[in-house]
Amino acid sequence: MPDALRLRPVGDADRPFLVDLYASVREPELAPVPWDDATKRAFVEQQFAAQDAHYREHYDGAALDVVEVDGEPAGRLYVHRGPSDIRIMDIALAPAFRGRGIGSGLLSTLADEARASGRRLSIHVEQDNPARRLYERLGFEPAGEHGVYLLYVKMAS
Repeated sequence: MPDALRLRPVGDADRPFLVDLYASVREPELAPVPWDDATKRAFVEQQFAAQDAHYREHYDGAALDVVEVDGEPAGRLYVHRGPSDIRIMDIALAPAFRGRGIGSGLLSTLADEARASGRRLSIHVEQDNPARRLYERLGFEPAGEHGVYLLYVKMAS
């Protein structure tokens, strides 16, 4: 993990970056859709707003953080810490920061926290998400299915 990596709370000024990040994650799924760019952007902004509202309503007290590398916004990490479970609500990195060990480092840090506190670490992952390989490599195991999502858990040990 880079030395100059830090997490900081999401602020209002981060919205454009976060919408662009969300768009980059949704890009493969929207590529075949026959909409013009403006329609795709409006859809992404609406979906981002709905997701953001859901997280804020259902995960009271969650840490909603921007991942920075060398002072530059690189991604987001949203985590809810419950009494028996540390739930990764969302982890995403901008394309320029993927494949550099940043995500693995963040997940390893959370796994260490879960282990030290005796909690499990969990995340819902879309069934066709290529990141599933990363979670499995890091010791996460499928523990349930919820529609298009699989629940992955890493038990404290």
